[in-house]
Amino acid sequence: MLGFRNATNVVLRLRQNLSVWGVRAQNINIGGGVGGEIPDQKRLQYALQHIHGIGRSKAHHIVCELGVENKYVRDLSKRELYSLRELLSKYLIGNDLKKCVERDVGRLVGIQCYRGIRHVDGLPCRGQRTHTNARTRKSRPTWRGTR
Repeated sequence: MLGFRNATNVVLRLRQNLSVWGVRAQNINIGGGVGGEIPDQKRLQYALQHIHGIGRSKAHHIVCELGVENKYVRDLSKRELYSLRELLSKYLIGNDLKKCVERDVGRLVGIQCYRGIRHVDGLPCRGQRTHTNARTRKSRPTWRGTR
């Protein structure tokens, strides 16, 4: 019979190795108020791009600023992960960035400026033409689905 200690060990292993249709997905939680997980089977520069708000150039800049080589995330030491968390806390990324953008759009809608009205109407707000283009912004849900 499985003891309590063995059962919790099995549960912890299942949480770490999530298998979906035979694909092994294992992530490392960045934590520290940053919010987000990065895959550990990729190199650091490409794994950082899985966090909302970090693209190619910012990921390259972070790796250079850390002073570590671009190795796999699973090979990072605890000290390197700690310094990575400290460095990422300087940037506006993840849920904080989403909340900031949502707040900015809400402000534009609240003062009813041109950009705010375009956001409410679901139309492009940066001067693009809408007669023949902007199909993704203009598509409205109908009773059968999208137009």
